[in-house]
Amino acid sequence: MKKTLLFTFSLLLSSVILIAQEEENDSIPKNGWTKEGNIQLLFNQSAFNKEWTGGGTSSIAGNLTVDYQFNYRKDDFTWDNKILANYGLTKVKGDEFARKTSDRLELNSIAGKQMKETNFYYTWFLNFRTQFAKGYEFGEDPDTGETIRTETTHFMSPGYIQTGPGIMYKKNDDFIVNFAPATARFILVDKDFTSTEGYTDGDYFGVDQGKSMRFELGASLSAFVSYEVLENVNMEHSLGLYSNYLEEPGNVDIDYLLNLEMGINDYLSANFIFQAIYDDNAVAAFQIREVFGLGINFGF
Repeated sequence: MKKTLLFTFSLLLSSVILIAQEEENDSIPKNGWTKEGNIQLLFNQSAFNKEWTGGGTSSIAGNLTVDYQFNYRKDDFTWDNKILANYGLTKVKGDEFARKTSDRLELNSIAGKQMKETNFYYTWFLNFRTQFAKGYEFGEDPDTGETIRTETTHFMSPGYIQTGPGIMYKKNDDFIVNFAPATARFILVDKDFTSTEGYTDGDYFGVDQGKSMRFELGASLSAFVSYEVLENVNMEHSLGLYSNYLEEPGNVDIDYLLNLEMGINDYLSANFIFQAIYDDNAVAAFQIREVFGLGINFGF
């Protein structure tokens, strides 16, 4: 399955590259700072009264996203920065605890020196990822039958930092591919999780017993593509691939995010979000999430 998805992503990116290379880019980039941001609240809800016979449980869910870009250009030098914050909760009637549907804080920064009269750049990039709030595993108390939860993650546990030199293809701000063949990766965790009795090396995001950090050296590929599918319908693809040279280099980590935004007016939109993550240091299977709902937007 992993190879199939990887092939699909590669085919998608290759197709978009061919299309992008055929297009003419008439706009001339301007020097200086450009800044753009958007706040969006996705909301979905289902409700059933007591006479409803078709089955179902009332629930309410919300997802808040903050997307902010601040980019700088000076002749053949560019510095692109993007902050993405995403947090979502769902509450099901009768469930004691609200549960997270998404939790992500990410910074991407990439500085590039343009190769003369081309769309290619020599680059240095930085990627940082973590989460805002505690994460839990839920179970049931065998004696009382009540729902119990065990903390498994929190802010900076895990935290990921990737950095290294590379080469970037940048057609414009809506089409960017960066390849970094010598990427340092740091996985940071709370030592309390790796110091428990009976802990086995690598059980918690690949970090050894009693340690709070794991170091990796490998290759990374990141890509961002944004385009209009139909009038007022925009699709974004973000893809991150990483291979660790020091351990099982053929086992590629994948982080793919699709965001489909269907505009209603300046403030309302319907959004579909799909994310697929493969990281065998966390769990040796694909992590999948989907979110669909009505979005309230505020641009700044």
